[in-house]
Amino acid sequence: MLQFPDHMRPMKPGEEDAVDALLRAAFRGPSEADLVHALRRSGSIAGETVLPMGDRIVGYYALSHMIAPKGWLCLAPVAVAPDVQGRRFCTRMMGMLTQWAEKSGQYIVVLGKLSLYERGGFSAQRAGNLTSPYPVSHTMLAGPKDDAPVVNLTYPKSFAELE
Repeated sequence: MLQFPDHMRPMKPGEEDAVDALLRAAFRGPSEADLVHALRRSGSIAGETVLPMGDRIVGYYALSHMIAPKGWLCLAPVAVAPDVQGRRFCTRMMGMLTQWAEKSGQYIVVLGKLSLYERGGFSAQRAGNLTSPYPVSHTMLAGPKDDAPVVNLTYPKSFAELE
């Protein structure tokens, strides 16, 4: 029988172990789970969102406060359980997030696979004027307007600590 996920919602206290297991399975190792642990310890996380399906969590993303520009957020990591990948859950999660960013006036940057995030509404073109310690060729932007801001990105220290 085909199952469908429930609605995305903020992660609840006590779901950390389920998210940790999801991240380890989706990324086939501990690196992204370690990043989330470091972001939590440093107080950098602005919010964590989960996609439940029945009694388990099949999707997750974290938003963290950028050091610069002030007020901007970065998206990482994003995960979907391996057994439900390919069902466009990630695209739907990113679509809802980019709509929220546009309507709320919130800038969000993400570094990753262009085809995946652009399907969800992020724009590599809008990120073309950004300066980053990571490849701008794989950096995308969501948020208000259709502008291409000229700013220098400084990510939370937890990102550099795990390189």
